[in-house]
Amino acid sequence: MSSIIQLLPDHVANQIAAGEVVQRPASVVKELLENAVDAKSTDIKLIIKDAGKSLVQVIDNGVGMNVTDARLCFARHATSKIRHAEDLFSLHTKGFRGEALASIAAIAHVEMKTKQAQEELGTQIVIEGSKFVSQESAVLPQGTSFAVKNLFFNIPARRNFLKSDTVEYRHIIDEFQRVALAHPNIHFTFYHNGSEMFNLPISTLRQRVVNVFSGKTNEKLVPVQEDTEIVSIQGFVSKPEFAKKNRGEQFFFVNDRFIKSGYLHHAVIAAYDGLLKEGTQPSYFLYLTVPANTIDINIHPTKTEIKFDDESALYAILRASIKHSLGQFNVAPVLDFDRDANLDTPYHYKDKDMDAVTPTIQVDSTFNPFADDKGNKHYAASSSGSSSSGSYSNYKKPAATASWESLYVGLKQEQEAFPIESAEISFESEEVTASLFNDEDVEHSVQQVYQIHKKYIVSPIKSGMVIVDQQRAHQRVLYEQFLANMTVHQASSQQLLFPLNLYFSSSEMELIAELKLSLANTGFVFEETTDEHVVISGIPVNVTESEVSMVLEQLLSDLQEGIPENSFSQNDSIAKSMAKSLAVKTGTSLTIKEQENLVNGLFACKDPNVSPFQKPTFITMRVEDIDKKFAI
Repeated sequence: MSSIIQLLPDHVANQIAAGEVVQRPASVVKELLENAVDAKSTDIKLIIKDAGKSLVQVIDNGVGMNVTDARLCFARHATSKIRHAEDLFSLHTKGFRGEALASIAAIAHVEMKTKQAQEELGTQIVIEGSKFVSQESAVLPQGTSFAVKNLFFNIPARRNFLKSDTVEYRHIIDEFQRVALAHPNIHFTFYHNGSEMFNLPISTLRQRVVNVFSGKTNEKLVPVQEDTEIVSIQGFVSKPEFAKKNRGEQFFFVNDRFIKSGYLHHAVIAAYDGLLKEGTQPSYFLYLTVPANTIDINIHPTKTEIKFDDESALYAILRASIKHSLGQFNVAPVLDFDRDANLDTPYHYKDKDMDAVTPTIQVDSTFNPFADDKGNKHYAASSSGSSSSGSYSNYKKPAATASWESLYVGLKQEQEAFPIESAEISFESEEVTASLFNDEDVEHSVQQVYQIHKKYIVSPIKSGMVIVDQQRAHQRVLYEQFLANMTVHQASSQQLLFPLNLYFSSSEMELIAELKLSLANTGFVFEETTDEHVVISGIPVNVTESEVSMVLEQLLSDLQEGIPENSFSQNDSIAKSMAKSLAVKTGTSLTIKEQENLVNGLFACKDPNVSPFQKPTFITMRVEDIDKKFAI
């Protein structure tokens, strides 16, 4: 019997392995940017076309490669980062597996140009699907340029599974921001379809965060600084009042490497205990530096998961340092609410050894405030405390004012001249209230609806009773209202006396620009739109001014995975998001009138049975069912 196990060809093995490393264009961006950082670059350019599907190019001014290294870097498990297995526990570079370039070259057209500083000529290599097409010398600047074109050209199934350009572009922005935030000492430039999206000069950590997430971010940040033997922590957390609905601006960096850690995230949330509104998330940009031998990075190909030697100690230190910063900068409340903040001793004065100096007091012993004005004069106290012959002062008694009793002089005579009979004065003994109807004509209405546990509304019907979930019912009512406003008739808008100025990040502003027409149909009026903020002068009638920011944040959060292409799906998504944001929440007490309006509004809908998210809005209980319960 012949053998059935055989070795796969190299190009097939590379395509299979590429599925682990390269999942979408953002994966290529991440690998190429990290290679540029490892090459000790100070200036990195990222050029994208069609959300990375047509072109991903990274140009750096790093150390470059010679002819041999340029050819060898595309071989699998070939790397300059490590030499021995022990190096895995002392990593100081981004990459170390030697798989990224081989995987990218297996599923795309790659053109690489590289040159070292001491060389006169550089090397240009063209690869298509793991096959070397050409290699030749060329006149090039110092550094390396990788151009990855036609991603997944030989794997059409993977290409078909890519999302829309908007979604893929947002993933690329995420990867770019993670690398740019970790390295403020590098100048980053980002171009998409010929337009400059980011230009981040070399700066401090705080300036880099502000440059990435708009200028309004500066006032939101609270610095965090802590140095221990286990970990060194620096970075920023946001003030509680700027907490958002989504988790978009949450970054952990360990040894300048972006990571995801639910355990450390819980430590941050614990530090905000009692300061955040329900359902909101703080923003944070935290940089942890730990000894390289205390972490294990070799867990997942994306390298975003890390194992720590002592996670519990790290948790405690992180939580305490954030809590300390929030208290130090007067973000967390204190018990003495009437204290004068001006009298607080600055935190950095605690180690200063200062000797307090007692102020000196000088008194003019010749000063007499009771001297009369008949020529008796005294010397006034001068600013230096000594007597001065040229400075005199007179003390005058205030003029005597008329006695208060004079106000009533002659009052008795007036009373005798114009007597008032007490019998002529009548007082209203009880409150008089008017009524449009006689009491016997008014039929007292009987309460028809009841609220249970501030969650359900019970209403009797002929066959039994209806139990309505108030939150889902209100979502259905609002959803159909918003959808009708956007598709059937023009929505009414209430004008604001003072326009609202709302700030968003660059990626969020792009989403708002795409949604602008649909939002205008719901009742929003945009007075001005820039790269960092929008000015809103009108809002829908059923949205209050304080809810505008919350509604837009929730909408952007819901549409992070992409805006539907056709207009109806886009309107449907907006209506669902706004209905979810504005619907009455579980635990809200409703008046009898509000309960009746909600029940009537629900059964006036086209589809009252389910909420916009396909969950039941009410259930019915027949009298027969209740009788069976009692018959047991």
